[in-house]
Amino acid sequence: MDVPFEPWSPDFVADPYPAYAELRATGRAHWYGPTRQWLIPHHEDVSALLRDRRLGRTYTHRFTHEEFGRTAPPAAHEPFHTLNDHGLLDLEAADHTRIRRLVSKAFTPRTVENLAPTVRRLAAELVGGLVERGGGDFLAEVAEPLPVAVIAEMLGVPETDEERGMLRPWSADICGMFELNPSEETARRAVRASLDFSAYLRELIARRRKDPGEDLISSLIAVEELTEQEMVSTCVLLLNAGHEATVNTTVNGWWTLLRHPEQLAALRADPDGMLSTAVEELLRYDTPLQMFERWVLDDIEVGGVVIPRGSEVALLFGSANRDPARFSSPDVLDLSRTENPHITFGAGIHYCLGAPLARLELTSMFAEVLRAAPDLRLAAEPRWKPGYVIRGVHELLVEV
Repeated sequence: MDVPFEPWSPDFVADPYPAYAELRATGRAHWYGPTRQWLIPHHEDVSALLRDRRLGRTYTHRFTHEEFGRTAPPAAHEPFHTLNDHGLLDLEAADHTRIRRLVSKAFTPRTVENLAPTVRRLAAELVGGLVERGGGDFLAEVAEPLPVAVIAEMLGVPETDEERGMLRPWSADICGMFELNPSEETARRAVRASLDFSAYLRELIARRRKDPGEDLISSLIAVEELTEQEMVSTCVLLLNAGHEATVNTTVNGWWTLLRHPEQLAALRADPDGMLSTAVEELLRYDTPLQMFERWVLDDIEVGGVVIPRGSEVALLFGSANRDPARFSSPDVLDLSRTENPHITFGAGIHYCLGAPLARLELTSMFAEVLRAAPDLRLAAEPRWKPGYVIRGVHELLVEV
């Protein structure tokens, strides 16, 4: 049977949700040949597999490539894989526990609370600039700069460093490798970004060793429990994960609101009362990270289908968040939805460490736009980027 899944189709990327409904209706696990993955579309299964220790983000802590029936990455891609494989997101077992324990100290409720004034100030400055100009590209001028600036501040990247302007381009090039079947040109750009980003961070770490500050890099140096490569990989991951999803939730969220004028009017009428549930609903309704992948370390069974060790499962977050078995009227945008167990931030040991910070950034940004740009409206229909896994638009042109 043909699987209604076309991640390279512009039409599918623009609206994958009808295809997800068909996937859910026809089974719990679907083999997809072009990426050699098992697609998992149901909320209950996705949630359970995210917590199942028979699956992992990597397999090299237990198997060689040959033992697992996989081919080692090309030697030319090594800089990317060295950077990626030492990051928190792709570690398992003892190394993941050790590094997460250290990094989690930067995301305590108190730390996030202390960042709130800075986040709100940045949001006000960015939205204020957009209003003064009478509009512009909401993505480039408002949504992107905020989370990048916050993570840069947390890491201790000086505003005077010219490399600060490269953080977003480096991140975009590295994240290209998380798409399905990336091209060799994508890999080349990711390798170059990995080398340049790593070189900059090693130089910054050397500076902080001599002159520590009140930033995360200085804190990680002080505990002396991380190798330099682990520090570099952790910092890159925090930047990548710390802004890609937030940017797309902000932009996709406003694109969603502008297409649902009744819901937007209700939110504008009662922002204080509705904002927290509205942010959660926007995270659910149009999920910024559509898919998360896991390797099958030991045989599993999903819906009567045995998925053997060595396989890869594609957990469809976007589908899970629209599953009628878990959500009432899932295809309806309801900003007052109170029961909302979306899995946008994941689950299990890899649950998003920065979720509290992301919620602060999103709440602050939406609140400021509602306050300062009450007449925000679309100036042109946006075009979707070709990427499916990290899904967003090229630009969002607005008027105020």
